[in-house]
Amino acid sequence: MTDRLISCDDHMDLSQLPADLWTTRLPASLLDRAPHVEERDGQAVWVCDGKVWGRWDGKPPATGSARPIKALYNAFDRAGIHDPSARRPAVAELRLADMDRDGVATQVIFGPIFQISTDDPVLRAACYRVYNDWLLDFCKAAPDRLIGLPMLPETPEGALAELERVRAKGGVRQVNLMIANVNPKLDDPAWEPLWQALEESGIILSWHITVFVGKPGDRVAGKAASVFENTKFFLANFLEPFVDLFAWGILERHPRLRMVMAEAGTGWLPWLVEELDYRHWRLWEAKEFWADKGGSALVTKPSELFKRQIYATFQEDHVAMSLIPFFGDGHLLWASDYPHPDSVWPNSRDAIERQMRHLSPEMRRKLTHDNAAALYGLGRA
Repeated sequence: MTDRLISCDDHMDLSQLPADLWTTRLPASLLDRAPHVEERDGQAVWVCDGKVWGRWDGKPPATGSARPIKALYNAFDRAGIHDPSARRPAVAELRLADMDRDGVATQVIFGPIFQISTDDPVLRAACYRVYNDWLLDFCKAAPDRLIGLPMLPETPEGALAELERVRAKGGVRQVNLMIANVNPKLDDPAWEPLWQALEESGIILSWHITVFVGKPGDRVAGKAASVFENTKFFLANFLEPFVDLFAWGILERHPRLRMVMAEAGTGWLPWLVEELDYRHWRLWEAKEFWADKGGSALVTKPSELFKRQIYATFQEDHVAMSLIPFFGDGHLLWASDYPHPDSVWPNSRDAIERQMRHLSPEMRRKLTHDNAAALYGLGRA
């Protein structure tokens, strides 16, 4: 397989961002509260309003370039890059070099999906604006290779305002909404203008799994069992809002709304969609009762809506390969997850061969390039 790849879920993390990102770009009224880098207990960290958001990798580690002992290794560790201070993902020429090393033509770049954690909605929205502007400028280094996803605030009004703002800049193909934190829930009519704007603009909406909405309890803290805790949060993040897309008629009312579910796995979806079809049948079996309670608007089977409007990413997912008939061969999108612990970079081709060796060259190309090229309006490799 020699075709260039399109990776539909890659990252730009808080730890890699410029140290002066917010201190030089926030409005003057918020500068005294700007997220900034401090050194605490010998480690460089992001701090905002006295709260530590997470580490900053720009300071060389005490271990230098030696392989550290860590609880969780990332793609750079596996590639023998143990000094993260170059902040490779946030330096365009280094990121592009890493993509070339892996044979990747284009990356779809998700931002700090959970780490901008101030409780002040005004400051939070302002931080999103600054990050979004910086990311879109960053991607101008190679606009057909770097697709940056602006982050939307988690309220209907904030999400719509930021969508319209970045839309006016031009060139935005997809936006991300951290679905685990939305308020109010998706059944609220306040979300309707956002669905309409997304549908009218053709901009794709994505939800990315956010496994850090909880912390290990005392039962597992400090124990090997804590490594498995994130598994519990995967479905917790997505299950309720996913069902709401169908139960409240969001996809039904907005047939041109397209959604990408990123890094959420695939194996759980067939059972759930089949269960939704069964519930839809039960609804229509009793249509006389439910007609004036919203039931008459839920005409299309959930499985048909799913295949029409929802896409899903995968990295190394042997289950997904057996589910191609369920998804349809146009709605599965390969990703490398660069540079996260789950990433297959820089050995993506080996991972693709392991899971796709039984597929035809045409199907491999669809999963690793053509489906994404069609979705994002990219040319052939």
